Amino acid sequence: MTTLTAADGHVLSAYAAGLNGAAKGALVIVQEIFGVNRHMRRVADSFADAGYAVIVPALFDRVARGTELGYEAADVAKGRDLRGGIDPHLTLLDVLAAAAALPPGLPRGIVGYCWGGTVAWHGATRSSAFRASVGWYGGGIAAAKDEVPRCPTQLHFGATDASIPMADVEAVRAARPEVEVFVYAGAGHGFGCEERGSYVPADAALAQQRTLAFFAKHLT
Repeated sequence: MTTLTAADGHVLSAYAAGLNGAAKGALVIVQEIFGVNRHMRRVADSFADAGYAVIVPALFDRVARGTELGYEAADVAKGRDLRGGIDPHLTLLDVLAAAAALPPGLPRGIVGYCWGGTVAWHGATRSSAFRASVGWYGGGIAAAKDEVPRCPTQLHFGATDASIPMADVEAVRAARPEVEVFVYAGAGHGFGCEERGSYVPADAALAQQRTLAFFAKHLT
């Protein structure tokens, strides 16, 4: 773990991996609504193993430091409450602090999951800090579909996601034809998380393969 300081002076914790090696690129990884928990650390480690320097900012530090939740119904409710108490502008400041803390000279990307998928979209549309952005099942992207990404962007959705209607996905496709959008038949929300009942290993592996290929193409 490390600490970051956002532009407004807020100090937050973050999980870092791959910072001491010969990384080929750098990534900000954005958490779900469950904090920087065991799953998010596993995700970070997997990207570090793929050759990236990564930082995962603890976005909940704005309202509840050290939060790590599981995936039961009570955890979902608590995570939603915590997310609702944070101004999206401040979340972006925390993401930009993470980007600034990545090793200098490396091309930077951003990837996020669940809430983080939406935050990764904001990172692409509301800042110029990244050369590529990937969002997995970001439920707030449709509401921001008219925002224009400033870097190449790729999105992943589950076709049976109860929280993201396919009408929303199609609205994003229509509004942003320049964005790569992948839909996984039979997959629900959180299909990439090995600790959730909605986990679909084959779809998670394919989405990760596409994510890595996208970053390999644009973070050069």
